Amino acid sequence: MGKINFVEIFGSFIVMFAIIDIFGSIPIFISIREKQQNIKAAQACLTALGLFLLFFFAGDALLRLFGINSASFAVAGAFVLFILAVEMVLGRDIIKNEPNSSSVSVVPVAFPLIAGPGAITALLSLRADHATCNILLGLLLNIILDYMVIKYLDKIQRLLGNNMIFIIRKFFGVILLAMAVNMFVSNIAVIISQVTK
Repeated sequence: MGKINFVEIFGSFIVMFAIIDIFGSIPIFISIREKQQNIKAAQACLTALGLFLLFFFAGDALLRLFGINSASFAVAGAFVLFILAVEMVLGRDIIKNEPNSSSVSVVPVAFPLIAGPGAITALLSLRADHATCNILLGLLLNIILDYMVIKYLDKIQRLLGNNMIFIIRKFFGVILLAMAVNMFVSNIAVIISQVTK
């Protein structure tokens, strides 16, 4: 597990914070809420934490069990992000609306918005330079921050105002669209190279 190192904890926190980008996901959360879908902060964050821990300790073995490689997993996440981005940019509902369903807290909030392929990959890559305990503490701090943002989403929305939310939603919709395309292209290239070997 290693010794507690505040520099490593901070480094792990910053890396995960940048990849998860919880503040960038605020317009998506608001869009979900506006479709009368209740996001349960605790369920979403605990599910995301569970996914992170599962992949951190048994990710490679788990994917092999289902005959899936990390590139295929990332491509699947890219599709979900792409659909969310199109909804945000065009203002059209593509994902079926299920009022009062708790499933939205799992998909897309826990995965792929919090525990997405990029965040999981970043978490795994930290093992090369950081002690396990420091990585996990950095992760835990991110999960707590994610919980606070989702829990107090209404207050954040009131603080920003409807006009600012509209602008931010369109802007981050385009950013999310670009991220999804980039994630798809980079990982589909890996899959093609593996197939053609």
